[in-house]
Amino acid sequence: MSVSAIPSELKIASIQMISTPVLQENLDTANRLIAQVAKAGAQLAVLPEYFCLMGLKDTDKVLAKEKLGSGPIQEQLAAMAKANNIYLVAGTIPLEAQDSNKVLNTTLVFDNQGQRIGRYDKIHLFGFQSATERYEESETIEAGNTAGVLSININQQDWRIGLSICYDLRFPELYRSLGVVDCHIIPAAFTYTTGKDHWEILLRARAIENQCYVLASAQGGTHINQRRTWGNSMLIDPWGAVLANLPEGEGFISGILSKDKLNEVRSKLPALKHRKL
Repeated sequence: MSVSAIPSELKIASIQMISTPVLQENLDTANRLIAQVAKAGAQLAVLPEYFCLMGLKDTDKVLAKEKLGSGPIQEQLAAMAKANNIYLVAGTIPLEAQDSNKVLNTTLVFDNQGQRIGRYDKIHLFGFQSATERYEESETIEAGNTAGVLSININQQDWRIGLSICYDLRFPELYRSLGVVDCHIIPAAFTYTTGKDHWEILLRARAIENQCYVLASAQGGTHINQRRTWGNSMLIDPWGAVLANLPEGEGFISGILSKDKLNEVRSKLPALKHRKL
């Protein structure tokens, strides 16, 4: 009797949005796009940072915060994962923080039965100021302090996933601390100003130096609050090649994670084994 080989590939998708200040409107958009990627055969999908709310002012997300395990955002995300039989890295949502005037900017992961299986609270908080733009996430967000990594078993194959969010991308020590992973998943809302110069370079660097896939889900357009985000949701392979990219607008990209490709890159250039520090 022949034994079936364990699948060495995983089909994944990254959703891009232009989120609005209306919570339910964004949840409905996410639901529609998740259904589309599931229909296209994806087994795992990721939503962008702030997918559920891009408020008119920074404090809007504080008003929308939920307790972990309770609230309409989490309930609908769990239902989306289960209804579409898909693993869902659910962008970021605002969760209660110790400071009642702030939130945790949190990525939750749901399995294909709608059960929460992972969590990561954004560690590095974005700050930027120019003559025309100012962002200071620390005014409304409380920083997390625990790195995020999880193993997901799909079709009898374990996939080790690193979790990070947007501005984390600039801190390579975070990615090194997670060890060897198959894919780093990065929900983001990069500004147009910084994204046009740094986004692709940073994503490809994280893929090359960690010899893994990078799947980034972005906000991609001009929002009602007049904030402009860079977009360019991407899938990058362990050699640093861009496999898929959505420059701007609402939609999704998809592609394949391959254990064979990971093994090929790490065997011909075993840089991870050559580390000294």
